[in-house]
Amino acid sequence: MIGGLTAALLSCLALASAAAPGIDFDQGVDVKAVVDSLQARFSPKAPPTNDGMAEWTVMVYMNAKNDLDRYALSNINLMEKVGSTDQVKIAVELGRLAIRDLSEGGWKGQRRYIIQKDNDPGHVTSPILQAMPKADMGDWHHLVDFVAWARQAAPARHYMLIVWSHGTGWESAPSSEGVWVKGISFDAGTLHRINTPDLGKAMAAIGKVDVYASDACLMQMTEVAYQIKDHADYIVGSEAVEPDDGYAYDAFLGALTARPDMSAEGLAKAAVNSFGARYAATGKNATLSAIAAARLPELLSQLDSWSQAVMAAGEKKVVSDAHSRVQHYVISGHKDLLHFVQLVDTGSQNAAVRSQGANLEDFLAHRLIVATTAVGGDEAHSQGLAVYLPEYIFLPSYDKLAWSQDGSWMKFAKWVKGL
Repeated sequence: MIGGLTAALLSCLALASAAAPGIDFDQGVDVKAVVDSLQARFSPKAPPTNDGMAEWTVMVYMNAKNDLDRYALSNINLMEKVGSTDQVKIAVELGRLAIRDLSEGGWKGQRRYIIQKDNDPGHVTSPILQAMPKADMGDWHHLVDFVAWARQAAPARHYMLIVWSHGTGWESAPSSEGVWVKGISFDAGTLHRINTPDLGKAMAAIGKVDVYASDACLMQMTEVAYQIKDHADYIVGSEAVEPDDGYAYDAFLGALTARPDMSAEGLAKAAVNSFGARYAATGKNATLSAIAAARLPELLSQLDSWSQAVMAAGEKKVVSDAHSRVQHYVISGHKDLLHFVQLVDTGSQNAAVRSQGANLEDFLAHRLIVATTAVGGDEAHSQGLAVYLPEYIFLPSYDKLAWSQDGSWMKFAKWVKGL
């Protein structure tokens, strides 16, 4: 999400713009039409049973202990337009410092809710089930604690976990507060954040969820997804800067409550498609995608083979041209992976590169990436998954990632830039 953590990250980490009271966060979108469309498009798993357990619990770890406060409150109000049902529960932890928004009494700390339906778009009315004056939402252990609470408070057969906050992808970025932000869930009260290796630790401790999603900027990266691949069936996130308003919670939760037998893939696709519908109506630049986590080891294998063929071909100018033209994001070392492969393959005269590249392109577009949306002219070549391909220096912390340790992308990325 866009916020005020550093001018170096441009609009992604700039100060959040003021929102007038009573703003329409639907922004002209016909939510009922979106919900009806999502219901019709996504196939169910199997008929729900009547054992008293919910079919789905959607768990939202909402760290607004920064400059995103007002957007967190508006997102909860979108959730309250739908509310929990017998078959779908919405569990939320909201943390705030009331830095830029003193609404709701200007309370500070963390509160946990099972979201209930209301008709009040301007106030959070769901009962507070647990209040914590002090907690560190930038500590991965606290994320684990929240999920344990949510599973106890709202047990279900299937779970979606959404981490909501600032995000910078896998890597470090200097902030205006003089600290280093890396990963997701920046807590301005403690100056801590959950980096990519620690997100992997959190997910391992949590146990597997059906869908993991980042409602945050820049998190749909190969490196992040690979770190948590064993702990989610589908991974949802944005390659680019997210608009402050975040996910279309009313639309995709409305579709889920109307059809609680929706599959995990269906729910991931519903989140992506409702997001695209919302921002297509506003003209804002926005991307979101869903990937099948179990296929990430195959990506590593195919990408290793393709990159070795590219290096063996020695077509440095082709690769350099692709590097200069590829879709990139506010952190310039973040590139769209599929677009990069397409550019190299198109320019190559080497049979091995073109053959392996065709297979890799097909795998990315039709097997790994199961849903993607990109709206706005700035995101024209965003196709669902970013990767680290730096411009100038190679950050040494990259070798601590599982992606780097298991594959040879780091070697290839350094070859591309002569590092």
